[in-house]
Amino acid sequence: NGMGLNLLINNAGIYTPAASLETVDAEEMIRTYKTNAVGPMLMAQAFLPLLKKAARESTEKGLSCSKAAIINISTIMGSIEKTPESFFKPVISYRCSKAALNMLTKCQALTYGEAGILCVALHPGWVKTDMGSQE
Repeated sequence: NGMGLNLLINNAGIYTPAASLETVDAEEMIRTYKTNAVGPMLMAQAFLPLLKKAARESTEKGLSCSKAAIINISTIMGSIEKTPESFFKPVISYRCSKAALNMLTKCQALTYGEAGILCVALHPGWVKTDMGSQE
């Protein structure tokens, strides 16, 4: 009803399991970065006017998904602090792109929070997808 957009979920991502420090090339790094970090940034930019409208017209207090939110699906593999716990699977291009997504999300939160838009990166845990194992 012209109330804006309450919730943007950036869920797309790509993953190359064999991308190690020794084998990954610039093309693979850029391709993964474009999808996993640049894509969510562009989606947020495109929908920002509608998110701001929803936040302005909401009667909700504080920040919430009911008001207006950008949810970026990330991974613990993008955490710099937690890298030693999961480095048995290097996947360098994926890790670096998700670390960039986490930084993007922090910058979005600091910028768009003033407009009433919640911005968070979530680690969904293991999810059975084309990227996940069959375990």
